[in-house]
Amino acid sequence: MTDTKVTAVDLGPRRVARRVVVDAPAAELFALVADPRRHGELDGSGTVKSTVSGPDRLGPGDRFTVAMRMYGAPYRITSTVTEFTEGRVIEWRHPFGHRWRWEFDEQSPGRTQVTEVWDYTTAKVPKVFELAGFPKKDAHGITDTLLGLARRYGG
Repeated sequence: MTDTKVTAVDLGPRRVARRVVVDAPAAELFALVADPRRHGELDGSGTVKSTVSGPDRLGPGDRFTVAMRMYGAPYRITSTVTEFTEGRVIEWRHPFGHRWRWEFDEQSPGRTQVTEVWDYTTAKVPKVFELAGFPKKDAHGITDTLLGLARRYGG
């Protein structure tokens, strides 16, 4: 059974990261995150609704648009994949410059350490994110996302 404890990971300033161990192969978890149509079912923050356009499976440089809702207001966001290592790392950048990153490290067959990172070191308006409370809000969203992922696989 998975240890569903989500832990904070210190990656330095302006990076919010959490980690959990999931009872599933890294390739399966990576495939789930690499399918932008499934981001809404993964999202623990409640802001991601559905994929509007994009490939069925993300790859280097791909762009995808997602329907979102925050504070009751609907909007769409188009992201670009900025880092991609098959089965290990996928990262995309939002138009405001911040990035979402997923890392998969298979600890043993069928048991994977998953790290999700919200990185706003490259954001165009990092102070606005901080003043609006996004670091704390996104920490909660990431935690809920990772808990949901672990529970999906029996944790």
